[in-house]
Amino acid sequence: MPLRLPHSTPVYLTAEIRRIEALAAAQPESPPLMERAGLAAAELARELAGDSARRILIVAGPGNNGGDAFVIARHLRQWWFDATVVFAGDESKLSTDAGNALRAWRTAGGTTHPGVPLARWGLVVDGLFGIGLQRDIAGSHAALIEQINAIAAPVLAVDVPSGLESDTGRVLGHAVRAAHTMTFIGLKPGLLTLDGPDRCGDIHLATLGLTAKDLLAPSGMITGVQLLNDTLPRRKLNTHKGTYGSVGILGGAHGMVGAALLAGRAALKLGAGRVYAGLLADDGPAVDHAQPELMLRSAKEMLALEQLDCIAAGPGLSQSVAAATALKKVLSRPTPLVLDADALNLIAADATLQQSVRARTSPTILTPHPAEAARLLACDTAEVQRDRLSAARRLARSLNAGVVLKGAGSLCAWPDDTWAINVSGNPGMASAGMGDVLTGFVAALVAQRVEAGRALLAGVYLHGAAADALVAAGTGPVGLTAGELIDAARGLLNRRAA
Repeated sequence: MPLRLPHSTPVYLTAEIRRIEALAAAQPESPPLMERAGLAAAELARELAGDSARRILIVAGPGNNGGDAFVIARHLRQWWFDATVVFAGDESKLSTDAGNALRAWRTAGGTTHPGVPLARWGLVVDGLFGIGLQRDIAGSHAALIEQINAIAAPVLAVDVPSGLESDTGRVLGHAVRAAHTMTFIGLKPGLLTLDGPDRCGDIHLATLGLTAKDLLAPSGMITGVQLLNDTLPRRKLNTHKGTYGSVGILGGAHGMVGAALLAGRAALKLGAGRVYAGLLADDGPAVDHAQPELMLRSAKEMLALEQLDCIAAGPGLSQSVAAATALKKVLSRPTPLVLDADALNLIAADATLQQSVRARTSPTILTPHPAEAARLLACDTAEVQRDRLSAARRLARSLNAGVVLKGAGSLCAWPDDTWAINVSGNPGMASAGMGDVLTGFVAALVAQRVEAGRALLAGVYLHGAAADALVAAGTGPVGLTAGELIDAARGLLNRRAA
């Protein structure tokens, strides 16, 4: 899902896009949005097709997405491409704009076909269904989508791949698998999370001459490399380890000490001045031989320290009575917190702990995967995954905390209902310990006095970007390990653009 757009590029839900379209339509001096969208997509199709001798199949659906497809076909025909249109709708039910687009296509000499002709296609343009689709696709439309997916040619999807729910990224029974998606006005969450990244290919944004955020202020945005440029100021010469904060890691129960060590190493190498790992295991090591700078303590000893600037609770914590007791003490402190793994599971199972989180006035950050989020929301994992954005926003509001719902297109949300989607990362991150490393990254940034919301965004982005850098260098995605991300992330942070 290569996406080279600036950090803070707006992301809009379908209802918000409709409001922007209505506001834009009130500007009569401008060409209709359908004409602008069709031209933008046609220009990309021309670029992708290259040789005008190659045949282009355009699939037009029953709604305004189909209208866009007719405009695309008309332009391609004017540019001497062999454009063939399959119309999978009812002309009598088209909107005014889509009907006009169909008539303009016919006036230009174009025809429509009820099914896909046998031919060797150079490019397929998917204009079957656009944003706002909520029902599962079945019958002839489902068969058409599967036919599109079987064609040995790249597919350009118009606005969203047909069958992908634009707000959630869910596949509605069947969905087109595109090599490129040109989306209009603003990005949509469904392109960026859940199944969206596997269906969209390269995403291209055509704003259609609109500055969407001037028409409607966005509540969502994407992350980007600019976060790293602005997150930490350049270090002064006249500083010392105390300048860069102290992190405490609470976790490391018997059999899970490695999780706490990973988090601690991640915090050290992302710049925290001092890191203490407070281990619950009675048989825990006295020193981390791979990272001797990490100071190992018992959980009780670590919690007695007063100089901690951030505490990360959860890596290898377990759900024992001792773990719950230690977590209760952590929640009562005014120290900024990052809560992960079994800290979240303990909170989900205890209403008193939930209230302690909710009542905190110091920054609190939660880093659940979908199953942990489901426990916190008292629902099942499938419900969380059906609408990941909604789940993240609900969790942020209900626990008065910053939240990252991890997964493909990790979602960050805050109690004020603002949110962001991370666009870095790859499947190599589906391995043990990745969450522990993320926890250490975020805690290190908070300890260095980065504002908690920015620390969350930057930590999540850097986590994925480090994995991307490793894959680009030939390490992974298969077999990529969490520990390998730490040095890669340190390198990225130190090489951040001026």
